[in-house]
Amino acid sequence: MSADLTVSGSLRNRLVLTLIGGAAILALLLFFAVRNYAARVAQQGQDSILEASVTSILDAAALRDGELEVDIPYAAFSMLTTPSDDRVFYAIFQDGEFLSGYDDLPLADAPINGKWAFRSGAVRGENVRQVNTSRTLVGLGKQTEIEVALGQTQDALSETMDQISRNAAYLGLGFFALATVLSVWATSATIGQLNKLTTSVTRRGPQDLSPFRKPVPREMAPLVTSLNSLMGRLDQSLSQSEDFIAEAAHRVRTPLATVRSYADATLQRVEKEENREALRSMVRAIDESSRAAGQLLDHAMITFRADHLEREDLDLVDLMAELVQRLTPIAEMKDLSLSLVGDSAVQYSGDPILIQNAARNMIDNALKYAPADSTVTIEVAASPCVQVKVSDQGPGFPPDEIETLTRRFERGQNATGTIGSGLGLTIAQDVATAHGGTLVLMNQPEGGACVILSL
Repeated sequence: MSADLTVSGSLRNRLVLTLIGGAAILALLLFFAVRNYAARVAQQGQDSILEASVTSILDAAALRDGELEVDIPYAAFSMLTTPSDDRVFYAIFQDGEFLSGYDDLPLADAPINGKWAFRSGAVRGENVRQVNTSRTLVGLGKQTEIEVALGQTQDALSETMDQISRNAAYLGLGFFALATVLSVWATSATIGQLNKLTTSVTRRGPQDLSPFRKPVPREMAPLVTSLNSLMGRLDQSLSQSEDFIAEAAHRVRTPLATVRSYADATLQRVEKEENREALRSMVRAIDESSRAAGQLLDHAMITFRADHLEREDLDLVDLMAELVQRLTPIAEMKDLSLSLVGDSAVQYSGDPILIQNAARNMIDNALKYAPADSTVTIEVAASPCVQVKVSDQGPGFPPDEIETLTRRFERGQNATGTIGSGLGLTIAQDVATAHGGTLVLMNQPEGGACVILSL
């Protein structure tokens, strides 16, 4: 993760917490909705029984010889029987005067006129559900109004409500648990699309800037479109840069070769030592500039071809033999010899131009540092993996710099005074990476440097 990237929490966690929070609220709403609905239904059931009971008491009331008689039927109270043995209170009033029952049962606050009046309150320290109703009796020219108040404790209803509350709580918890599992699953499925896109980007090589073609969810389409647009602009910018470097290197190398030939010719005709030394410095500067331009051209070419490898079935031994033959005159000018050893034939499918370019830079690097009258060995082997090994008998790599020498334009401290651009090993490593291999730098126990190009 980049040190400059600021992370502000997890999108997955935010989404999960949001969904779980919503599920918790819905679970609470479900609990109260079920509990309240069940409470209303249970209360309506008790009220219906109270209505039936008080109705049977009113039906038993009659005027006989002008006197009110109320014969309370047994069924009026038996229908109020509950598993909790709730207590029953009743009171009978005639024209507002208490006749029988419990005198602390209050009358209705307003005339009922044959309707039901329900109320909840405390009677003798107990919570009671009470109903009041009235009836007008007429007989022998006399009219009287009878009012009956009937109440029942709510122990059974409370137990029922407790059971309903527990069941509603279990239902709410079950809903919450299920919603939590679904939230985590839905979040994982949603974030999984981002993870797939992240994996697709991560698996791409540094040269793969092609657009994404796989189908994506509609919500991710703007992101993928922006990524494709960005990669398109990057690809175009890199191509322009590579073309510019290649063209610049080509245009610089040709006139430099001309200037060097003139400098060599002039050096042969100059007699003063100070002038000859100045010309020698000029020739070295021209060689260094020409070499840098050539390697810049090689690097630009390799960067382009690495993304579009033109693989061919080839024999690495024949490829290296051809390269050794071309470089032998250069080695002899430095009193060095080249030796090709290893397997007699190594078959491989790769880009011959890139592989030969990498090997040429490795050999050229060895020729620069190998002492006179020594041998630079090129070994081609098929096991343990296909590889080209170049070793010399020079001073070797600086141990504390060996990990950085493959960086672009990076040169060791022992390179002072030696013509070079710091791109040779970089080119070799780029070729190895393009072929799925590695480049290893090491010092030999007996002395000298060794570069192994594994493919």
